[in-house]
Amino acid sequence: MKINQVIREKRKELSLTQEQIADYLGVSTPAVSKWEKGSTYPDITLLPALARLLKTDLNTLLSFHDDLTDIEIEDFVDEVDQTVREQDYDAAFQKAIRKIQEYPTCEKLIYSVTLYLEGALVLYNAPEAPQYRETFEAFYRRLSASENPEIKDTATSMLISYARNRGDFAEAEALINALPFSSIDREEQSAILCQQQKRYQEAEKIWERRVLNGVTGIQTALLNMLEIALLENQEKDADFFADRYESLTRWFCLPEWMRYNAHLQLALARKDKDRSLSVLQKMLSAMKQEWAPQDCPLYRHTDAGSSTFFSGKLTQAITDELANDEEYAFLRGGPEFEELLAQRKA
Repeated sequence: MKINQVIREKRKELSLTQEQIADYLGVSTPAVSKWEKGSTYPDITLLPALARLLKTDLNTLLSFHDDLTDIEIEDFVDEVDQTVREQDYDAAFQKAIRKIQEYPTCEKLIYSVTLYLEGALVLYNAPEAPQYRETFEAFYRRLSASENPEIKDTATSMLISYARNRGDFAEAEALINALPFSSIDREEQSAILCQQQKRYQEAEKIWERRVLNGVTGIQTALLNMLEIALLENQEKDADFFADRYESLTRWFCLPEWMRYNAHLQLALARKDKDRSLSVLQKMLSAMKQEWAPQDCPLYRHTDAGSSTFFSGKLTQAITDELANDEEYAFLRGGPEFEELLAQRKA
């Protein structure tokens, strides 16, 4: 809420007229009218008296409080996404920055928008400018001091990732060592409490989330173990980890295309052209299939929707990389590769 809206609403709450406000402050009635229209602002010397008159504080009067609701933030993120799709990424980035400048202390807005923009860079295969990552990191530093545990932890995790990626291992280690430790699992305790109170659906939602997060964590671990095995020339171990990744994805009802992630990483690392093209063919074909997590008993109460749109964008991103990125250069030049690209464009 902007200062003109605060003045108008607080005045009406107190059943004061513009004339009374003007009289109390020693200004003209048209001046108060202009304040409420937002065409001019009160003189700074009048602000303390105006705040007292309206029975509020300067923070509220000057709109320093976070007053965007979760729904408003969600709607705005949708607007930013629409801007990416209808215009381009940079237009969406500038739109987001203007909103954050309007609500500079709204942590949930900064958190939601920054995470979205970070993901959209990859999802939409957008051209990356240095200012994007620099801006994101500055926001994460601000959010790492949040009193909201979720926001604080996520921001700190992203800062660790940024430090690692630029080779600043000392900073990454310092951030890791500063993380708080607790032996109490609050989420687990909440789930058990819900069960004991016979709030079964709430408990099940928590356990479902734990399953999905746990599987995702194991997938990440397996991919990293596979990478280490390759670096250490432990080929049998690399095959083992790739097989376990595929089986895990199948057992836990995740999208079919995910099953091929590890074997694709393995084939690309080995520069195995035939195997890479074969795995890519299966993965890209599987991306056309809709994944509705609610169809699996493991995720019956999840809020996630269909994955069709996401997998469609990911397919496009992979297709662009196949045609342009150096990592895939060894695949190009043969009829199998051209046929693969043609099928993606069809």
